[in-house]
Amino acid sequence: MTISNKLVGVLFLANALVAGSAFASSIKPPDTVAQRAVAYIACHGKDGRATSDGFFPRIAGKPAGYLYNQLINFRDGTRSYPLMTYMVGHMSDQYLQEIAQYFSEQHPPYAAPQPARASADSMALGRRLVLTGDPARKVPACIACHGETLRGVLPAIPSLLGLPRDYVNAQIGAWKNGARKARAPDCMAHISKQLSSEEVGAISSWLATQPIPRDMAPAASVTLPTPCGSAQ
Repeated sequence: MTISNKLVGVLFLANALVAGSAFASSIKPPDTVAQRAVAYIACHGKDGRATSDGFFPRIAGKPAGYLYNQLINFRDGTRSYPLMTYMVGHMSDQYLQEIAQYFSEQHPPYAAPQPARASADSMALGRRLVLTGDPARKVPACIACHGETLRGVLPAIPSLLGLPRDYVNAQIGAWKNGARKARAPDCMAHISKQLSSEEVGAISSWLATQPIPRDMAPAASVTLPTPCGSAQ
């Protein structure tokens, strides 16, 4: 092939690429909440069902108020995760409300509970703290806030079922060291700081092994044992 023929070929390819690029740019995705939500599924899985990565939680079916609060927290810097902060940093309250509402209405199947990897004593400790707390230290049971069946409570308390053990560990640790904050009074920060590392591991291990009930609808209300700003 001569140089002139090569040049013609290169010019033809360049023109084809430009034309293809122009055609692609003329096709705009639909302006729907579902389309906007696509940005979140890379980490949180299809429909927000979570992925195999233990640090990204399921957001599908969580109360809209809870999801909205977390998006606001990421946007305003109360809760820190660079990727989330970058994604929502410029978004309006209304936009975030729509995203929260969308994922709250998604109900894909849950993954199977994680197998138990803790000792029998640790699992028993976790069960006790989740179901009865530690009255001597005024540590409330998890079910006292998250509902007797741990399915969450409207309008803004999330379920604790179907969450990876690593995610629960990371979030309680973040509250303990002040990296994660919520609207005052910050009940989770107060409770988490009273728990030892052993207790945190026991709670997360027990929660991760619990079966998922057929009905995962959050409870309508609960009488909280302690004031909690994030529950609103």
